[in-house]
Amino acid sequence: MRGKQAPSRSILPDPKYSSVSIAKFINYVMERGKKNTAQKIVYTALDQLEEKMKKPAMEVFEEALKNVSPLLEVKSRRVGGANYQIPLQVRADRRQQLAFRWIITAARAKKGKPMAEKLASELLAAAENQGDAVKKKQDVQRMAEANRAFAHFAR
Repeated sequence: MRGKQAPSRSILPDPKYSSVSIAKFINYVMERGKKNTAQKIVYTALDQLEEKMKKPAMEVFEEALKNVSPLLEVKSRRVGGANYQIPLQVRADRRQQLAFRWIITAARAKKGKPMAEKLASELLAAAENQGDAVKKKQDVQRMAEANRAFAHFAR
């Protein structure tokens, strides 16, 4: 590896909920540097969640993240001319990153509604342990469980 590893920057909490995880989520939703648009989308989605669930939006958001975050994932590793899918535990920061990515991808895949509505419905489904993002997590966990026999190749 050449050069130094880039230092990890600290992200300021978002203005409305003063939460770092919401600020990171806004950054993941953002496209082409349009942060105001991303903030409007996320805040509208969270407001819609609050109306539907009659609970604080932060609680629903945290519950959705917890339900989508994977504990295990597989990584490809070449051992003696063969590629093995090796199950590994997921670090906390990567767990959050994968959860964000899966929720946003599932919301973008839906058609015919504004992004805020799609995001709200996906977060609602994830909080209730349903939806495409939770299905993706279960697929990854199932794949890791199926390849448990190759866990001894992990270092």
